Order: sequence, then C-alpha cells, then structure tokens
Amino acid sequence: MKILLTADPELPVPPKLYGGIERIVDLLVAGLQNRGHEVALVAHPESTSSVSKLFPWRGMQSQNKLDTFQNMITLWSAVNSFKPDVVHSFSRIFYMLPILRSPLPKIMSYQRRPSDRTVKLAAQIAGKSFTFTGCSDSICKIGRNAGGTWQTIYNCVEPEKYTFQEKIDADAPLVFLSRIERIKGAHTAIAIAKKCDKKLIIAGNYSQTGEEGKYWQEEIEPQLGKNRIEYIGTVNDEQKNNLLGQASAMLVPIEWDEPFGIVFAEALACGTPVISCPRGSLPEIVREGVDGYLITSIDDAVNKVHQLDQIDRHDCRQRAVECFSSDRIVEQYELLYNKRLKNI
Repeated sequence: MKILLTADPELPVPPKLYGGIERIVDLLVAGLQNRGHEVALVAHPESTSSVSKLFPWRGMQSQNKLDTFQNMITLWSAVNSFKPDVVHSFSRIFYMLPILRSPLPKIMSYQRRPSDRTVKLAAQIAGKSFTFTGCSDSICKIGRNAGGTWQTIYNCVEPEKYTFQEKIDADAPLVFLSRIERIKGAHTAIAIAKKCDKKLIIAGNYSQTGEEGKYWQEEIEPQLGKNRIEYIGTVNDEQKNNLLGQASAMLVPIEWDEPFGIVFAEALACGTPVISCPRGSLPEIVREGVDGYLITSIDDAVNKVHQLDQIDRHDCRQRAVECFSSDRIVEQYELLYNKRLKNI
C-alpha cells in the first residue's frame, strides 16, 4: 500500500524537542514501513523521518492565508507525483481542498478540538471518500455533531523506550511535566504539593510574554525554591524517562478539556500513576484507582496523594502497553486504511 502522510508545517518530523503530533506521525511512518508499506510525507523541509519521499511544505505558517494556498498546491502536487492509495492528514483540512472531490480515500486525524464548520464542509464535499479520526472519544464526540464518519484512535508511545520502575524511594517526588500555563494547572500542583508537604519537580517550557508570561512571573516563579518546589526547565527524552520513572505520581491538574496529552501515556509507560482532573480524554486514559486518580479539588488531591501506595505500578505499565503502544495504534490505522480501500 502507498500511503501519503501530512504533518503541520511549523515543526519537523520528528520534532527536535517538543511536538506531540510530529512524534505520532514519525512513529506511524516507522510502523507502517515495518509492515511493508511505502510511505511518503508532506511536512517541514527539515524533517528527517525515513520516508521513501519527502514533499516539503511551501508555506511555514498554518494560520497564514497565503501559506494555506501554497500548501494546497504542495499537497495536490504530492498526490499527483506519489500517486498514493490513501492520503492521511495530521495537518490542516484546507490543504486537502483540491482533492476532496476525488474518490481517493482520505483520512483526517484530529489531535485538537475540530471546527464544526470545516468538518461539515469537508464531509459534504468528499462524501464517503473521507473519514475522520480523533485522538480520544471526547474529540470524536465533538466532531460527530458536525457530521462525517468518525473513529477513535488514541495517541501512542513506544513502551520499550520508557524504563519501567517497579519501586521508588519512600520520599519520591511528585512531578509536573507539561507546558507551564494556567490550563495545565501548575499553580494547583504547587498548592497540592505544599499541602501534602511533598517535593514537587516542575519541568516544561513557559512564555515570558502575554498572559502566559504574567502567569509564570506572578504565580509560578515566586513559589520556586521554597517548600521543596523545584523547576528544572525543559527536558529531553532521556531526562523525561528518568524524571517520570522516579516520581511517586505525575501531577497535572488540568483546567481544560485535554484532547489527549501524550505525557500521560509516557508516565504510565514508566509505571508512574497519573493524578489529573476528569476533563476531556483523561477519563479514557486513567482508570480511577487503577492507573491513578482523577481529582475534583485540592483537598481531594491531597487525599489521593496519600493513597498512591494502593496503585500497582505494574497496572500502569500494562495500561500503556495494551492501549497506547505504537504497535497497537499503527495496527488500528492500518486496519482503517484497508477498510477504506475496500469501500471504494
């Protein structure tokens, strides 16, 4: 099978540091090629994913109208050159506008909240040749309201790249690992750790400007270096593995409907329980009392931190392997491709 994948133009595939969608695309490339498929990619010109053919985007900004028009042309040219059996997009749906009426099977994967207007338009124009996937049931539920055929396929990790830590120190820290902005709940994580008298290690990038910069300067930075609250900056994959593995729990008390945070699956792959909130995809990722806890208040979180010894870290690891491994997710996409080809 010849498969043409697309990723957003801003970051290379794989990303040099952060870039969850780009990591998923790179894992999909490798997994599909290992299964004998020929894979081409439309992506940032500095992408190094080992595909049979790379078609670089002409425009580098997803929200720029001129770049969007240029990228429509790029994708149309890639289809004509590569002649794929399936086009699978992780980028903007508008880039596929020139090929929407084609009977060529097309898949649009959403890693964020879909736009009702664009989903409805694409479903009407493309008809049965178009399938949508969402990275969680919560995303698919939103999408189905606008129309089209939807299927949930979760994001994934490579479990073999994460070291399972069966035992941790008695005074193992809590870890907050995410972008440091209000919707991720770093301020709440600090409040919980202080009330528990637990060490909290914060890792992730932050902004120095705008509302996010103000959040960092006024609510996070003044707390650092006190009450065992420590900030270590951004982390690479090796550092992330060590950080999550040594944690008593990953504590990210979100304040938004998270589509699917890959870091939650990464924590589980290390055997580390997750403490978060029952919003977005989290109830799909974390089984209450099995893989961690979904909390509704600071006091609730404090109680759950004291119950972490009731979580079997083997169950956390098994959850990641069975539900969120790259092999499992690649298999689901491959089945979807074959299904769409049979329905031509």
